[in-house]
Amino acid sequence: MTTIREITVDQLAAVRRDVEPTLVLDVRGRAEYAAGHVPGALNIPLDELPERLEELRGSERVAAICRSGRRSIEAAETLVAAGFDAVSVAGGTTGWTAAGRPTRVD
Repeated sequence: MTTIREITVDQLAAVRRDVEPTLVLDVRGRAEYAAGHVPGALNIPLDELPERLEELRGSERVAAICRSGRRSIEAAETLVAAGFDAVSVAGGTTGWTAAGRPTRVD
């Protein structure tokens, strides 16, 4: 079993400013995502991820995020197994908002 790398919400904020920013993949359900997410995050619910991997091809790096970090670890495992450079965001969107980071509501 592959050990999944995790990054903090502060590290996520930093890599989003890179020249080639990391794709933020929100793997929560649609209603959770619509209620508030990291600005610019792509929403693919975890249960749809295996069938939608092609939508992510071409992304240099992917940071999977969910509410608290459990589903994002599972998503990162799926992504790494499919050949992506992927990490999980520890603390998820709960940690993101607790750190005072902005969210977007759709």
